[in-house]
Amino acid sequence: MHPSGIREIMDLAAQFPDSIHLEVGEPTFAPAPPILDAAKAAIDQGIARYTPNSGLLSLREKIAERLGTRGWKVSPSQIVVTPGAVCALFSAIRALVDPGDEVLVPDPGWPNYTSMAQLSGGQPVGYPLSSECGYLPCIDDLAAKVTDRTKLLIINSPSNPTGAVFPPDLIMSIVEFARQNDLYVISDEVYEAFVFEGEHQMAGALDPDGRVVTISGFSKTYAMTGWRVGYAVAPERIAKLISKLQEPVVCCASAISQRAAEAALSVSDDHIAEMRNAYRQRRDLIASRLGPAGLLACTPHGAFYALVDLRSVGQDSYSIARDLLTKKRVATAPGETFGKSGAGLVRISLVGAPEQIDTACHRLVDYVNGG
Repeated sequence: MHPSGIREIMDLAAQFPDSIHLEVGEPTFAPAPPILDAAKAAIDQGIARYTPNSGLLSLREKIAERLGTRGWKVSPSQIVVTPGAVCALFSAIRALVDPGDEVLVPDPGWPNYTSMAQLSGGQPVGYPLSSECGYLPCIDDLAAKVTDRTKLLIINSPSNPTGAVFPPDLIMSIVEFARQNDLYVISDEVYEAFVFEGEHQMAGALDPDGRVVTISGFSKTYAMTGWRVGYAVAPERIAKLISKLQEPVVCCASAISQRAAEAALSVSDDHIAEMRNAYRQRRDLIASRLGPAGLLACTPHGAFYALVDLRSVGQDSYSIARDLLTKKRVATAPGETFGKSGAGLVRISLVGAPEQIDTACHRLVDYVNGG
């Protein structure tokens, strides 16, 4: 299991207090007041004890209700609330993967997919995503990676680190591909609220035979990263396994955080739209600064990241990220931590203040030009 390149740069940046932090996807927005009020009320009411492994029924009912308004009818028994979407993802992989099973992971893709597959005894196999194709997966490329040991396919839309948003017809094709090859699918949709162009399609809503597990949470959509509330939506037989795995590992998510998450589901969509519009404006800002310089690998259509193409520098991405930090005081995530396809790239996040992002972009251009 390789250490995270994101964390490496994050820890190194602590030595440079004047750094501009673009390496981590940490929203700078505050949770909406009803979320804070619900947490305070839970404390005052003494709601700070264990909950069921699957989470509070009241929260699962609200999640099911929210999905229903978006055209996907699910039962609360199909939902497992976890301490963050990371835990939901790992528990789902652990429930589905046996030692020796192959897991198809996006390349470039969030590095935790690979480490979670390894920790479950599985063999991660990267499938290529290219800037020429807008970082969208090609069914033929997926088919070329399938063997008799392939068990699971992981997809992520909107994507970290590419910002790609998979069109609905592509999601449908992927689910059908999985059916034809008897694969399970884990669809990581934690950035679902932040789509700038196109539309978000829930993979589970297109699942006819119970092979898709959807992962989402409250960290990004409601700026609740430290509250640690995520969830998995799965066919009931898989949801039971995911719930069972909570007991020996984490038991349950925080009761106080779950009450806050219930309140989050009642927050006005205007609050989410405000964040989405801010990220879109920052996306447009980096596109205007890095695009003309030929440094934007692909215009992101969602999430809050962008890949910067620094292959002209002629170094590996880890060296580039360290160099940018020490010489230009810009902290970025090395592209190769996201897979082999990230060679020569760095990922930047769009969560910082616009003036900092603007300054960082100028420094990136200056760095490439030898300044």
